[in-house]
Order: sequence, then structure tokens, then C-alpha cells
Amino acid sequence: MNQILNRYNFTFVGLLLFHVLALIFLANDFSIASNEIHVFHENKGIIGFLTNLFPNLFATTIIFIKLPFILLYAMSAIVLYLLTENYFKYQYDRVFAVSIFMLLPGVNSAALLMNESIIVIFCTLFYLYLYKLSGKENYFLLFLFLFIDNSFAILYLALFFYSIKKQNNFLLFFSLLFFGLSMSFYGFDMGGRPRGYFVDTFAIYASVFSPLLFLYFFYAIYRFGIKFERDMYWYLSMTALGFSLVISLRQKVYIEDFAPFIVIAIPVMVKLFLHSVRVRIKEHKGNYLFFAYLVMSVLILNFVVFVLNKSLYLVIENPKKHFAYDYHIAKELSEELKKLNIKSVNAESNELQERLEFYGITKSNGPKLIKGQLQDINYDIAIEYFNKTVEKYDLVQN
Repeated sequence: MNQILNRYNFTFVGLLLFHVLALIFLANDFSIASNEIHVFHENKGIIGFLTNLFPNLFATTIIFIKLPFILLYAMSAIVLYLLTENYFKYQYDRVFAVSIFMLLPGVNSAALLMNESIIVIFCTLFYLYLYKLSGKENYFLLFLFLFIDNSFAILYLALFFYSIKKQNNFLLFFSLLFFGLSMSFYGFDMGGRPRGYFVDTFAIYASVFSPLLFLYFFYAIYRFGIKFERDMYWYLSMTALGFSLVISLRQKVYIEDFAPFIVIAIPVMVKLFLHSVRVRIKEHKGNYLFFAYLVMSVLILNFVVFVLNKSLYLVIENPKKHFAYDYHIAKELSEELKKLNIKSVNAESNELQERLEFYGITKSNGPKLIKGQLQDINYDIAIEYFNKTVEKYDLVQN
């Protein structure tokens, strides 16, 4: 038994190390985005603290800015692995569930794009793990979460419903109190004109999970709720999904507030799926196994495309349609300017100017940097990925 356990532990550690190294490579391959510049310089809240943590200790590089979020991603995977130790019947199920979590497009994006989502995921998993160890609610953590992010209102609301099931009046009172305080402090970010965003919300959730996995998630939440004992994973994911879909009937919702609690439903999905496979005879397992292989293949392909995302420019006619366009260009452009021995420019947009300044190209009244058309024959600088020109720039002397 110990030999089997060690084998799966080593498998998990190997997958996690590979994944973290891939994310570090990707962080270095990205250019800093305009919104990330503002977060870094304003240094407000927990996001500002994290983005400045390693630069203050070591050096101001894009890797050190994003490293805390990658580490939070790694710790989230570790806590989920520990949390599901006795949740599944077999060790394989546990590794399978955490592997899906690590491959989710939304989780990988949260690990790199400097937002609160990965913080919320880690804090929620850590709370659940402490609950597993002690069998008691940690009210200090629940109170602390009030000052981290508005998203924890979902956790409080889920705990409220869970307390009704458990007939825990103490938890019912404090969960309702914390929910009310969170809503009074923050509310929920919503935008757009009052109209239906239901379909849009579904589409965004599908991109967070991948379409096939989200469809199964929707089925799993329903099926698990009527077939198994409803646990905290179920209450969290069901509350987040239900609340967001109800709001989306009339208003635009920001998925970042809800998605962290939905991805925590991965153990629920895997438990239901593997149970469905194992209760069937061998001849009837084929469709289920085909679905599992298809979902994992899509997730792995998504991750490969995510890491090698610049190759997509080869098939995209308009470079601005690339999903990561805002995280490209600036680093390579600064390197080309330095090759020309130009250390200061007057960029035509403030956003580009701020991004170039991060890479050491300061603002001046010197040459003006103007974006040209891709069809231009005459240009000073071309930014290319995989030998395809993505942007062209002209340097105009004043």
C-alpha cells in the first residue's frame, strides 16, 4: 500500500513541477500588460502587495512580479491533493482529479494574469482543508476573508445553506452576518445595460472549464445533488453557479467573482464520473472512457496551445484577435529599440509608453514611435513571432 501511495505522490509532484516550470516559462514569454503596470505601481490591496513582494526583495522583472501567483497556484494544487486524501476510494482518482484542476484554462489564466481569482481559490481550499483536519469552522479565517475580496460572499452564502442542512445555528448566524458585511463593503461588480447575459455567462464558463467539461459539470452538480450526500464542494459550486446565472438573467456578471468556487467542484465531478464507470460492466464502459479520453485530450491540447500561444498568429489573420495580444509586443519592441541604441521614445499611446518604460525605454521628446500598417513596405521595426509579422512601427524624428 505504501509503495502504491508513494508512486502516486511522486506522479503528482512530477506533474506539478512540470506545470509550474511551464507557467514560469510562459510568464517570462509574456510582456507586461497595461493593467498590470497600474496594479504594480499603485501597490494597493493584496494584489499590489503580492506583485511587489519579490521585486522589493530581488529585482523588478516580469517573473518576480508574477511568481507569487504561480506559487499560489502550486499551493492550491497541493492543498487540493491533501484535501482529497480520503475523498476517493483509490489513489488514482485523486491524481486524476488534481490533474484536471491543474489543466483547467481558467486556473492557468488565474495563475498568470494577476487577479484575485487564484487567491480566492487558494484561501477557499485552505479553509476546507483546515475544516477537514479539525472538523470545525474556522471563524477567524472567515472574518479575515472579509478584507481580501468581495468574492468570499459566495463562500458565506454557501456556508449559510450548508448550516441549514447541518442545523448549525452558530454557523448560520455568522455566515449570514459575514455575507451581509461583505455585500455592504463591496457588493458585486456588475455592468452593462439591464438585459439578458445568460448565454454569455454560459460561454465564459465554458471557456474557463473547456466546453465538454463544463457540460459534464452542469450534469454532475444536478446528479450529485440527488444521488450522493451533498458536501461542501457541492454547496460551494452550486451556490456560485446558481447565483451567477440568476444575476445574468438581467445583468452582466464578472465571472472572476464566481469561477473560483466552481472549479473547486472538480472532486465532485470526478467522483460521480468514476462511480458511473465502475458500476457498469466492461461492455458498457466504452462511451464513458471515450468521453474521459476526449476531455483530457482537449485539456492537454488547450494547455499546449496556452504555452505555445504565439504560434496562433500563424493562423489568425488579424493579430489583435489573439486572446493574449495585450500580453505581447512590448518586450520584443523594447529589445528592438535597444538594438538600435534607442533608450527613449515618445510613443503614440500612453499604454504602450508605460509598458516600454517597464523594460527600460523611457519617455522623451526624441523620436516618435508610431504603429504602422502591416502592409507597409517601409518601416523601422517589425515584431515577428514564428517568422510572421505581427506589428510594424515607424520612428519619426521631431
